[in-house]
Amino acid sequence: MKNAFLTIVAASLAMLAPATAFADDHTEVEKPKWSLAIHGGAGTILPENITPEQRVAYEAALQKALDAGSEVLKNGGSAMEAVQAAIIPMEDNPLFNAGRGAVFTWEGENELDASIMDGRDRSAGAVTGVKTVKNPILLADKVRTESPHVFLMGEGAEQFAGEQGFEVTPPEWFATKRRRESLERMKARALSALDVDLKFGTVGAVALDQEGNLAAGTSTGGMTGKRWGRIGDAPVIGAGTYADNRSCAVSATGWGEFFIRVGVAQEICTRLRLGPTLSELFERPEGERGFISNPTSLVDPQVVASTAQSTADAVMAEVKELGGDGGIILVTPEGHTIYSFNTAGMYRGRANSDGLNEVAIFGGEGEAAASNTPDH
Repeated sequence: MKNAFLTIVAASLAMLAPATAFADDHTEVEKPKWSLAIHGGAGTILPENITPEQRVAYEAALQKALDAGSEVLKNGGSAMEAVQAAIIPMEDNPLFNAGRGAVFTWEGENELDASIMDGRDRSAGAVTGVKTVKNPILLADKVRTESPHVFLMGEGAEQFAGEQGFEVTPPEWFATKRRRESLERMKARALSALDVDLKFGTVGAVALDQEGNLAAGTSTGGMTGKRWGRIGDAPVIGAGTYADNRSCAVSATGWGEFFIRVGVAQEICTRLRLGPTLSELFERPEGERGFISNPTSLVDPQVVASTAQSTADAVMAEVKELGGDGGIILVTPEGHTIYSFNTAGMYRGRANSDGLNEVAIFGGEGEAAASNTPDH
């Protein structure tokens, strides 16, 4: 009931506003809206650390994923379909730490994690520690739709995959020379995963479809040299992935232990869903971000976008305070796409039905430059 009054006011104001579309021959009906955002990892991503050729390759890979998801949404496909369509090209691309190109465990294996969530009914599926599934995001969705469970691990997840008709993919599909060298360097110099991996290459996507439904998905190979069956945030519903039509859809990338402790993805969505009351909004200092001086602005799209941005930034600030880093992508029910990261860069992109189409790598690029607060 906390936010009921605010909701009533917004609805009343919306009713008083002029109609924007009519079902007659004289007024153009507003087109259905869709939005998509993707990420391919965050971390110490600086221009001096990437060659021009590498930059071109990453931007092309991001654009390919963005195009795949956008095509689904343009043609009236669901947010769930778009999320999978966007993630699969990144799982198949060795530039990213997901599927092919995943990092190696301490034992020299590639173990894959993924999760997906539907904002319509908050149904979700997740897998961890799988070694023979080419596209773990597809298996995560099968867990959601074809099993009574949410989260499957290891051999059990692979048994389920076989029963669902997934082909067994051999280890050599996932292994790459670059990732093996990272593990060898880590062992030889007694380094941490953060010393050999300057970025977290987890991939993810969030989408709003033309029906107004939200979805989120995330896929990763984890951290170089992970031991003892370590599991990060990517397959954990509420930490690395969350979607709720009432608030937002989020996919995260970063130092998983901290994202789990904060419950980043659900924390952002919950804060947006509950929100402040009108009295709390009026009590904010005039200069504070998100201050609302006029109730009519409750229906202002820019206020909605600003609130989503400030909420995401606040949660990412908590991650930073605890010692973690990384970033998130977010989409709201109104179609706003938001980035928030506390690292030097994040591989990212977004597109929508209004013609927005951008990919970016470094902090300060694109329309979301203000959301970046680098630590290093």
